[in-house]
Amino acid sequence: MKIIQIAVYGVLGVTYLGLALGYLPGLRMNRATIALVGSAFLIALGVLNVQEAWQAIDANTIVFLLSMMVVNANLSYAGFFQQALSVLLKLTRSPLGLLIALTFGSGLLSAFFLNDTLALVFTPLTLSLAQALSLNPIPYLLAIAGATNIGSVATLSGNPQNILIGSFSGIGYIDFLQALAPVAIIGLFIQVALLWLLYPDVRSLQPCSIVLLNNQRILKPLFRKTLIITTALLIAFAIGLPLAESALVAASLLLITRRIKPQRVLKKVDWNLLVMFSGLFILTKATQKLNLLQPFTSMVNSAASLLGLTVVLSNLISNVPAVLLLQPLILQGDTKSWLLLAAGSTLAGNLTLFGAVANLITVEAAAELGYKLTFWEHLRFGVPLTLLTVTITYFLVH
Repeated sequence: MKIIQIAVYGVLGVTYLGLALGYLPGLRMNRATIALVGSAFLIALGVLNVQEAWQAIDANTIVFLLSMMVVNANLSYAGFFQQALSVLLKLTRSPLGLLIALTFGSGLLSAFFLNDTLALVFTPLTLSLAQALSLNPIPYLLAIAGATNIGSVATLSGNPQNILIGSFSGIGYIDFLQALAPVAIIGLFIQVALLWLLYPDVRSLQPCSIVLLNNQRILKPLFRKTLIITTALLIAFAIGLPLAESALVAASLLLITRRIKPQRVLKKVDWNLLVMFSGLFILTKATQKLNLLQPFTSMVNSAASLLGLTVVLSNLISNVPAVLLLQPLILQGDTKSWLLLAAGSTLAGNLTLFGAVANLITVEAAAELGYKLTFWEHLRFGVPLTLLTVTITYFLVH
């Protein structure tokens, strides 16, 4: 019996270490496979049976996340995000103006569409823009990475951890927006101020030469259809219709098409993320069953300790596992704690280069085009940004 207990704790320890690192040394495994394998071993060791593991997976979250990925894929193929960037760039042509437009534009869009998608689409477009205008791309890349994280804090559909919290807490879409939109708006202003201080080159108000971005093809029939359905979806969120069901209907309507092959849309779905979520639900259930959350119970009783714990855990084991680990300790009706958990886990993503997937997407896309955004360069921007935005969250939500 003791050997099995040691094995169980060993599996949990190695699994959470792998989730923190994003890999296991010497093995070709990512977070999705680590979560799945860890769950399988816990089932094999008798912590849970298959039925308990299956019931631990939150269907609302998986359906909502999958559906929003389908919506985002259609928006991307229709040319919506490229068009949005073009509109932003028509507003201003100065280095400072571009920084402000990129920050608030990507922040606004990431509030309603998954932030990882925004980072993936905007990074190469921003790099090509910086090249064409002979601008240092680093502050603009930091603007994209930071703003997609900050902007996504405002809504339940902005990022995966907020989708989780929406499912667990029962907070309405508009209530969540009213509570955390001020945090996002103030955070975006703070980000612009920090980049202005750190990068003197972006302070210029002198217009740059006109630039035309490539690859701005708009598929008009798909664009119109996707925009209509997405607008209807956001209205459904606003009037309080169930999130998962509304998103599923919208995704289903978009999949009825003659314009685009289904393989192309489904290729855009992040199956790794869905598998990781499923594994994490099972891991969390096992952690609850083993009563391993007891040490954290006292730390969620005050706003400051909950916020601090969330930020630390989000950077140690990533934001989604942190939310899943802490959610059993928060009562469903404790709206303030849910909001602090959402804001803390999201804003913590700006602390380090490895704090959020959006940061890594930006860095990897930049590296492919020959630009290097280092850990330390991000850190000198990320640390003050995170500390300031988390402090603002405490005072606004608490």
